[in-house]
Amino acid sequence: MRNTLRAKAIKICEEKIAKKGDTVGLSFYAFFANKNDDPELLMEAAEWWIKTHRLDHFEKAAKIRDMIRAGL
Repeated sequence: MRNTLRAKAIKICEEKIAKKGDTVGLSFYAFFANKNDDPELLMEAAEWWIKTHRLDHFEKAAKIRDMIRAGL
């Protein structure tokens, strides 16, 4: 996952956690606007989430943040 996507994902995870608490869940779609304006980046996130790590559609934001910070 490219660094810009990593930074954006961490920021979004932290925002969700701050608003809704440590148990809030999200999907990789949370990292994007409601339109498909960057399909290559969307597919990169989807591959990281689904193919590489075999995550469920919704995961805890804290788990995703920690995985990304760990360089996974």
